[in-house]
Amino acid sequence: MKTIENLEQGEMLLVSARKVNGGKVQLTFAQKIKNPNVRPQSIVGALNASDDRFSQSGGPRYAWIAVEPKDASEALGLDFSSLKEIGDEMDINKLNPTLNGESLSIQITETTDGTDYEVANYEDRAKKAGPQGDFILTDKGEYIYVHSTVIAGEADHFFYTNTVRSSQYASSQSASEDAIADALEG
Repeated sequence: MKTIENLEQGEMLLVSARKVNGGKVQLTFAQKIKNPNVRPQSIVGALNASDDRFSQSGGPRYAWIAVEPKDASEALGLDFSSLKEIGDEMDINKLNPTLNGESLSIQITETTDGTDYEVANYEDRAKKAGPQGDFILTDKGEYIYVHSTVIAGEADHFFYTNTVRSSQYASSQSASEDAIADALEG
């Protein structure tokens, strides 16, 4: 049986369903997606593989969608009748689900235009280099927010290129300001 732990590159997994408000069911999807902009792994990561802070395993990306149970049951061939109370959950682990004969994919879109919630909570919502790592910023110093959507068909991802870590950006800004000050004084 496929699970998140043994999911391979490109495979999509309909992981679970949970009863939520409004009579809806929230579906959880996971997919291992290759980001073409990932920098090559240094040997530091390989030589510290037992230390979670150095993990570059490329874990799965997640997306959640709230659906009408009746429509999702018909479209996906699943029975959600066991989900009676809000919070009730069921494991599904359906590999490579389809909708009307088309494969489903998680599409990743990076943006600097966060929602009001994301911007207000950027500490937790902006892209980071690992849970305790630096923020990943655009080359202009903007926070990046990652949106995951489930689509029918092949995904057309958008990842920022030329990103910098917040500590590097701060250092380069200081160096630029120092150079300007030196030029003005000299």
